[in-house]
Amino acid sequence: MTGTPAAPDNAPIQGFANCHVGIVSQLEQLARLPALLEPARQAREIAADTLAFFRDVVHEHHAEEERELFPAVLASAVKGEERDRVQQIVDRLTLEHRQVEAAWSALERDLKRVAKGDDADLDAAAVAALVRDYLGHARYEEGVFLPLSQEILGRNGNHMAALGVSLHLRHAVPELLKKRGFRG
Repeated sequence: MTGTPAAPDNAPIQGFANCHVGIVSQLEQLARLPALLEPARQAREIAADTLAFFRDVVHEHHAEEERELFPAVLASAVKGEERDRVQQIVDRLTLEHRQVEAAWSALERDLKRVAKGDDADLDAAAVAALVRDYLGHARYEEGVFLPLSQEILGRNGNHMAALGVSLHLRHAVPELLKKRGFRG
């Protein structure tokens, strides 16, 4: 008695087909890669630029306001209600400087990782809060304190000139020394 021929074993051929599924899937991922490189490069660049900006500009700006502008306005304000108002504003702005700097410190480590291209869990809510708080700080300073400073220091040209000379010297002398090869 002759039996029916056994069905061929398709397992080896099916193994090749299954392998293609994995290869095709990986190639589809590879095809997405070029589009992801530009946003990744932008993220590294933004993180590096922001790190340098906070170090070189924001911290120095806060220090300069606290060292030069705030004392000049306080010294020129009329004693009593005006000086008390200036003191309250200066206290608020100084507190906001510390708050922004603390928020920055909490983000700085992860931003350094992003700048290097390393994995980082950057807290989006903390970034949004820092941006929101600093924008509010800047609007208040520009809308309230700087016009008041202009009014107070503008009463006496010598006071405004003294502030201008102080700021000029603080910026010009280090730049001049740097051009001459001196390193601080």
